[in-house]
Amino acid sequence: MKNLKQIFEKYNIPYSQKIEENFDKYFEFLIAENNKMNLTAITEEQDVLIKHFLDSVLAEKFIPKNASVVDVGSGAGFPAIPLKIVRDDLNITMIDSLLKRINFLNETTSLLGLKNAFAYHARAEDFAKTKRESFDICVSRAVAPLNTLLEYVLPLIKVGGTAIIYKSSKLDEELKTAKNALNILGGKIEKIDEFFIEEKQLYRNFLIIKKVSKTPQKYPRGKNQPRTSPL
Repeated sequence: MKNLKQIFEKYNIPYSQKIEENFDKYFEFLIAENNKMNLTAITEEQDVLIKHFLDSVLAEKFIPKNASVVDVGSGAGFPAIPLKIVRDDLNITMIDSLLKRINFLNETTSLLGLKNAFAYHARAEDFAKTKRESFDICVSRAVAPLNTLLEYVLPLIKVGGTAIIYKSSKLDEELKTAKNALNILGGKIEKIDEFFIEEKQLYRNFLIIKKVSKTPQKYPRGKNQPRTSPL
């Protein structure tokens, strides 16, 4: 991809020729499949590079070596697949509620030869029944308001693990409404790290939440309650 090496090195993202080749393949397959199903509204090469690929991998510095990572609401694979491309040490699990997206993710990991990267067709609240407090890290990008999202992600994380939530620059109101959910579900805000992506004049906030205590067994609630009646 044009400018990938220059941009990744500018933002201190791991780079190699193999990494660039995998992003090239990912981009080509994403665009081809996007013509068959709605995966992304962003399709111009440099927009995909900045708004999807770079944006996804900016969080890699927060993830310990060899961590088990679950991506809630993976969609077209952001941020999980870009993170796996630049950090082959990670053990990646992706979950999404739409089967055609899961098929796309499985085809993508096969095409790129990614090991220890698995996609599951499931809702987050159902997945938590069998994989409760199993992961070191949970990542989630543009899925739901924070007070709703926390109920989906915190039950999946081990005590001592971390949720990395990708948010835009407007966080203040969401943080206020999420205080109750944090207290109930066992999370504590560790820090907020803001990046400015100069190439597209974009701000990205990473909300880093530490799992400090076990999540009560009743959470996450079923029947879409995290969305219809957030904590």
